[in-house]
Amino acid sequence: MHGMRLAGGVSRAVPEPIVPMPIRPLSALTALLHVYIALRLLPALAVLTPAWPLALLALLALAVSALTIPLPFMSRRIGRDASLGTVLKWVGLISMGWFSSMFVLTLVRDTGLGLTWLASALGGAQVQWAALKQWSALAVLALATATSAIGFFNARRTASVKRVDVPIQGLPQALEGFTIAQLSDIHVGPTIRHSYIQRIVDAVNRLGADAIAITGDLVDGSVAELREHIAPLAGLRARHGTFVVTGNHEYYAGAHAWIDELRRLGLKVLLNEHVVLQTRNVRGAQTDEELFESALVLAGVTDFTAGHFDAAHASDPHLALHDAPPLVHTRVLLAHQPRSATLAAAAGYQLQLSGHTHGGQFFPWNLFVPMQQPFTAGLHRLHDMWVYVSRGTGYWGPPKRFGAPSEITLLTLVPAKP
Repeated sequence: MHGMRLAGGVSRAVPEPIVPMPIRPLSALTALLHVYIALRLLPALAVLTPAWPLALLALLALAVSALTIPLPFMSRRIGRDASLGTVLKWVGLISMGWFSSMFVLTLVRDTGLGLTWLASALGGAQVQWAALKQWSALAVLALATATSAIGFFNARRTASVKRVDVPIQGLPQALEGFTIAQLSDIHVGPTIRHSYIQRIVDAVNRLGADAIAITGDLVDGSVAELREHIAPLAGLRARHGTFVVTGNHEYYAGAHAWIDELRRLGLKVLLNEHVVLQTRNVRGAQTDEELFESALVLAGVTDFTAGHFDAAHASDPHLALHDAPPLVHTRVLLAHQPRSATLAAAAGYQLQLSGHTHGGQFFPWNLFVPMQQPFTAGLHRLHDMWVYVSRGTGYWGPPKRFGAPSEITLLTLVPAKP
């Protein structure tokens, strides 16, 4: 038994266009923020030894950053040379990662200086202001550059395998040790291309998982742009196949076209629907109850925000179980965003696999994830359901991961201890 149970039709509306970036406001804002950084750091750097060379180097880096950050969003307008467009995207995205750390650390430095001034004013402590300003400015430049370099290495390496045991109450013996390899948030696009994907596919196939789950945000671009680079996913191998759910970025890039392309590659896209995976030989089952109890319902919902793009794609964990065999008690949901968990727990799933957060990807964005999502990364309990949130297998935007390493997750279902 390995059949599709549809739970609602799929709209074939005209694919939504990619949302354009507001280039001019973005350029103006980033330019102003670069000016702020320059005004706060360069005067202090200029008096260090060696003095002007260091300040000039920092000024040059800030100028390059300010000029190149908008380029990934403008490259389509700059000639028809694909190689030039690729270079522009790389330079702009690397600059974006470095600038992000520079800006945050400059704010931290200014906050620290302000608190030090307040403490000295109230407590009368003597502070060597010249030295403090100089060395704190150097620390900002050094830390931003070092974390960007380390983050680049972490982002570009093939994600390591993270093994997670998930204890399921009342897990049938036939499902003990059932494995799901999870990929999430790969973001095939400007800097993640064919060879990067091939390395992921090779790593996953070595795991010999029973099923493979891709929990959204697979692409950042159109089918025409990325068809060649996503093609290696057709080589994923698992006993029960590879299952995909949409993330918010699929809807930015034309979800309907991507759904068709992924299905053409042989991947099973679940749009508020489920499949029943039979783990026991049908001929070996003595009763229907025994047969169904050895099976697993694997359901998938569209992205939490999908209804804003296409009303027919509104995410619904309950709908995904429509007509599911009631005797199949083990139910796993693929849902891109962790915040689908409340409805999923109410629908009776034992496990939800999600992504979306990237684990924060790099400091300080990990601090802001809890403002939107109930979980940032790892295995969590919500009522009677487990939620596992992947930190992602690729990265979005800047090729930078710091403090939130990418992962290929191998989840194993095990019986819960009494």
